[in-house]
Amino acid sequence: MPTPSTTSRSDDAPAENPPTDGRADFDFFFGRWNVSHRRLQKRLQGDTNWDVFGGTCEMRPILGGLANVDDNVIDLPGGAYRAATLRTFDSATRQWSIWWIDGRNPATIDVPMRGSFEAGVGTFLCDDVFDGRNIQVRFLWSRITERSARWEQAFSPNGGNTWETNWIMDFARQV
Repeated sequence: MPTPSTTSRSDDAPAENPPTDGRADFDFFFGRWNVSHRRLQKRLQGDTNWDVFGGTCEMRPILGGLANVDDNVIDLPGGAYRAATLRTFDSATRQWSIWWIDGRNPATIDVPMRGSFEAGVGTFLCDDVFDGRNIQVRFLWSRITERSARWEQAFSPNGGNTWETNWIMDFARQV
C-alpha cells in the first residue's frame, strides 16, 4: 500500500510536501480573502489621485496543483463587477503564466504575464498596449504571510526604465 505522500489525490488540495520547482509558489493564496483596493484614477498621466474601494477574492487549485483560479468581486465606486485570474505553471521553465479575465468583457483575455518568485517576491511581466501606447506591465506579489499578501500592478512606457504603480490590492484572509 502506498504511503500518504505517494498516494494519488482525487481532489485539488495542495500536496503536503510540494515540489520545490516553483509550482507551490501560489499555495499561500488558497482560500477566501477580503481585498482593499487602491487604483490610480488616470494611468500614465502623472496623476496622484487614487480611488479606494473593497472587494473579495476566492482562490483554489486546479489541474492537480499545476494551475489555480480565483474569482473576484471588485466593488468599484461606479459599481461592482466580477473578474477571474487563471495561473498555470510550466515545470520546464519554472515560470507561471497569468491571465486576467474581466467580467465586463468576458470574451477577451488579457495578454499573459510571465514570471516567478525569488526571495519571497513574485515578479511577472508582459508587453502590452495601453491607450494606443506600447507599454510593459509588471505584477509584484509581496508581503506574503499566512494571513495577508500584497499585489501591485505597474506600467512602464519606456521599456522598464521607470514604473508607475497604478493598482494595489492588499489581501486579508477571511476567518
